[in-house]
This record gives sequence, structure tokens and C-alpha cells, in this order.
Amino acid sequence: MVTQVISMSRNGVSDWLVQRVSALVLAAYTLCIFGSVLMNPGLDFKTWSGFFNSTGMQIFTMLAILSTCAHAWIGMWTIGSDYLREHTLGSKATALRFIYQISCVLVIAAYLIWGITILWGNN
Repeated sequence: MVTQVISMSRNGVSDWLVQRVSALVLAAYTLCIFGSVLMNPGLDFKTWSGFFNSTGMQIFTMLAILSTCAHAWIGMWTIGSDYLREHTLGSKATALRFIYQISCVLVIAAYLIWGITILWGNN
């Protein structure tokens, strides 16, 4: 199983592992944000901005953005391959699945670029 996970080929085991690790990263990020809000009852923009401008939080946010993109891609790919099939949609299923997957890639790429621009753009 370990060999399957670390190989560069795509398989169900590596998809499963990426889903679980990305979910853990996103859960930790959410707890970090909620913890910050709870620990600072008089939170103002300057404190919030300083929190997000720290290098550690910027790296953690970047990791959360990448985790969101990976998690979304695997989830959307699974939905497309499970439900957009010939036995449910007929002969146009392959074309519809292709359009669906290209649309997902474009949306996820736009989200990634937008997140990077917000995070690392001019402050």
C-alpha cells in the first residue's frame, strides 16, 4: 500500500490519502481561524491584518488554498466519473463528462490564482 501511495501514478489509494490529508489541513486551518477570533474578543482590522500578514499564517493559508483545490478536484472528478456515465446519460456522456471536467479545472485554477493573488499580492 505504501508503494501505491508514493508512486506518481494516479490510483484510488493516493486519491483517498490526498482527500484525508487535505481535510485535516482544512480542519486545522478552520480551528486556527476560530481560535484567533475567540482569543481576540476586541478584534479590529489592524490585528486581523497583522495576523494574516505574518509569514507563518501566509504559508498556512497557502497550504489551505492548495488543500482546497486538491480536495475539490478529487471530489469533483469522482462525481463526474461516477454519475456522468453512458448508462445514465447515453452516448453524449463522454462529451458531457469532458466539458464538466474542463469546467472544474478552470474554476479550480481560477480559485487558485485568485487566492495566490490575494495572499501574496501587494499589501
